[in-house]
Formats: sequence, structure tokens, C-alpha cells
Amino acid sequence: MSQLLGIIQRLKAMQDAKDTGEIQQRRFEVNGKTLCQVKFFPATDTFELEEYDEDKKVNKYQFDDIDITAIEIFDLVQEEKNPS
Repeated sequence: MSQLLGIIQRLKAMQDAKDTGEIQQRRFEVNGKTLCQVKFFPATDTFELEEYDEDKKVNKYQFDDIDITAIEIFDLVQEEKNPS
């Protein structure tokens, strides 16, 4: 649960910096491996999640909800930590 809270806090910090007008971005990594990058667009109040797979392909998803964005990131991190 604390890991999910940490993700939400990072996303919230991105939202709080929207007064700068700049696109905020953060990377999420596990053991030095970048799993995804998140961008926050203040003009539209949306998040864009760029997910990286094993073949270095990028899948992009857009969310207008901080909680759903956080859950997607959390799932990626958990999959990397606990592969099936």
C-alpha cells in the first residue's frame, strides 16, 4: 500500500506544479529498468503514460484521473517485481 501511496504522491506533485505551465514528467523504474514515463499536461489536466515493453516498443495511454493513472503504474511495477 505504501508503494501505491508513493506513486500517487509523485503524480500529485506533478499536478501541483501545473502553475509553471510546463509539462511535468516522471520515470518509474524497478532495479534500474525504466518501466514507464508519465507526463502531465496542465492545459488539459491529463496524464499520458508511456509504457515500455521488452522490445523497446512504446504504448501510450491517456488518463484524466490520477487514481487510475496510479493503479496502472502500480500494476506495471508489481508485474516487474513479481513476474509470473
